[in-house]
Amino acid sequence: MSTATLTSPPDHARRIEELGRIIIAYSEVTEKLQQSHDQLTDTVRSLRRELGKKNRLLERKNRLAALGEMAAGLAHEIRNPLGGIQLYASLLAQDVSNRPESLQLVQKISGGVRRLEALVGQVLQFSRELNVSVESIDLAAVVDQAVEMAAAKMTERGVTCRVEGTRPLMVLADPLLLGQALLNLLLNAAEAARPQGAEVRVVFMAPPEGSDVKQFRLEVCDNGPGIPPHVLDKIFNPFFTTKDTGTGLGLAIVHRVVEAHDGTILATSVQGDGARFDIRI
Repeated sequence: MSTATLTSPPDHARRIEELGRIIIAYSEVTEKLQQSHDQLTDTVRSLRRELGKKNRLLERKNRLAALGEMAAGLAHEIRNPLGGIQLYASLLAQDVSNRPESLQLVQKISGGVRRLEALVGQVLQFSRELNVSVESIDLAAVVDQAVEMAAAKMTERGVTCRVEGTRPLMVLADPLLLGQALLNLLLNAAEAARPQGAEVRVVFMAPPEGSDVKQFRLEVCDNGPGIPPHVLDKIFNPFFTTKDTGTGLGLAIVHRVVEAHDGTILATSVQGDGARFDIRI
């Protein structure tokens, strides 16, 4: 038998070892490819979710823009005759000043006109383009001022307000618009807080490292009954309200202010455990 046709044991072992290394290398490459595929799949899903979210926001902006134009037109048309009604009511009040019952009816007419004028003012404010005057401000000072302005309402309803946050916290924002948005949230929270042990909590902080939040987070929480799920998706819609009084524009204006700062506002709620509004700018 020729020795050339035989494979010596060392050569055979070496070839098996090489084959083992090739299989291991192939397995490692396959695993890395699978990991890359999984990562790409997760990225695509994330981008699709983000794209869907952006599309919904764009649709909302377009709807609000169209609604704002229509509301502004209606508000101007309503405001003109309201001025005439108020004038005639004041003249009529003078004529019936010596007739208490008639005067009371005229005063009710005047009160109704004033309420309509306030509604028209809010509609115009909502439909007006927001001009953001960004400047360096201490967020803590804006929060304190808004809490002070809401203090009378909170005291009236027996609400305790707790404020937690970094002091000072310098940010770039419009102090008037941001203060107005925060005041609206505080007044809403005061109305929603439970009758006994009512509490509203305001928390503000710089974003943690690696967060997608650019400047700060601000949360307003109450311990009221919470917001039903079927209402939660609608609360930022203009003219939507569950209250007996009010225009339904307060939270819509808050939403516009936050968007004007290139931020987002999220509303979450647990039935029986209050609501939370989370502003991220």
